Amino acid sequence: MEGMITESLVIALGGLLGVVALLFLVITKYDWHVFIALLVPILLFAAIPGVDRTAFIEAFEHGFGRTIQSIAVVIVLGSILAEALKHTGAVERITTSMIGWVGETRMPLALTLSGFVIGIAIFSDVGYVILNPLVHSAAASTGVNMSVMSTGLVGAMQLTHALVPPTPGPLAAVALVEADIGTVIVYGTVATFVGALAGWVYSLVVGPHIESPPSEEFVGRSFEDRGRESELPSTAWAYAPILIPLLLIAGQSVTRFTLPEDHLVNTVMLYLGWPVVALGIGVLLAYRNTTRDQADARKDEWIENALRLSAMIIMVTGLGGSLSFILRETPAVDAIAQGMSYTGLPAIFLPFALGVVGNMITGSTTVGVITAASIAAPMMDTLGLSPEATMLAGAAGSIIVKYVNSSYFWVCTSLSRMSLRAALISYGGVTLVNGIFAMGAVYALWVLELI
Repeated sequence: MEGMITESLVIALGGLLGVVALLFLVITKYDWHVFIALLVPILLFAAIPGVDRTAFIEAFEHGFGRTIQSIAVVIVLGSILAEALKHTGAVERITTSMIGWVGETRMPLALTLSGFVIGIAIFSDVGYVILNPLVHSAAASTGVNMSVMSTGLVGAMQLTHALVPPTPGPLAAVALVEADIGTVIVYGTVATFVGALAGWVYSLVVGPHIESPPSEEFVGRSFEDRGRESELPSTAWAYAPILIPLLLIAGQSVTRFTLPEDHLVNTVMLYLGWPVVALGIGVLLAYRNTTRDQADARKDEWIENALRLSAMIIMVTGLGGSLSFILRETPAVDAIAQGMSYTGLPAIFLPFALGVVGNMITGSTTVGVITAASIAAPMMDTLGLSPEATMLAGAAGSIIVKYVNSSYFWVCTSLSRMSLRAALISYGGVTLVNGIFAMGAVYALWVLELI
């Protein structure tokens, strides 16, 4: 690196505040795409008098390339896996298996646990679209309303979408802070489980008081209702594409810390637990569930859909990396970290607050996760935070709160046929509870020095 981009604290802090303010403004008021909304403010930072543009350009390019080099292929593979799970019926099979294990009398818990698993691999809004007919049918058959039946599911899917790789948002944040992905999977799962159970309890306490009847228009549309359950993959094959890659990646981290470097198991897991290989195995397992009728789609359409989705995430993550490396070369990092110490609050609440702000202003969990990781990454050493604690705290904040500026909120609200007031209490409320309890778990893990 050439050196400091600026020695001036005023320029550094003013530039950072300007980038963040302009980013949120153009997204919320002018509806710019997040890639352009992030690129333009960063480029304008370089136009501020007193900025060393040679150092700025080098930091921009270095940060962009270093960030995406380890995740680009993984994000594409994760997106292909999600496409396969969506089209092969694995999502419905996971849900019906949860209902079988937990019992039909505890359907809201079964759906919550389903969301906990499904959100790891599939975007939350897609997951809800697939499960919506089943949710309405379950509500109608058990005599409960949609708030009780769907609220835990909505929150749980958003939690794993934010905290557990290989979903693109947390995967991007892992790259930005250079965290160990296996450690994040293990402890992110713990925090997510705590938050999901809290959301389920919230649905049981608040849901019965919300007027939200199921709609007959969706009843009878699920595979089970249409008598086509036999077309779904088996339970084992439905879970395998999600759980086996996670076990391989997490297993690599465990063996690395517990076995000698030259141990045979460690050598094997170094390769099998590499996210590119682990997710590749997941894709092969998911493709095993495809039918002959899906032969053409799986070769072309699914791949192209995954590439389109991946391109946006990769580019935005790269820009987040550029911003992070730019901030490293300014006095803003130390100033913000010192300011945090003056408040008396534990340092881990800084990335959490950044995630909350990013999500609530833009309505996007992914933007919230990336924003928190980008800004907090250069401050980790000064704050005394590990990469894993930084990433998980920012991710926990990034789901607080889903309301009218969130596309996920509107997907769930429209499909559940809830009124705006009912949805704000149900879905806005549960994401608040999810985030608070998930952050409580992250804080406990940090205090215990596990992350």
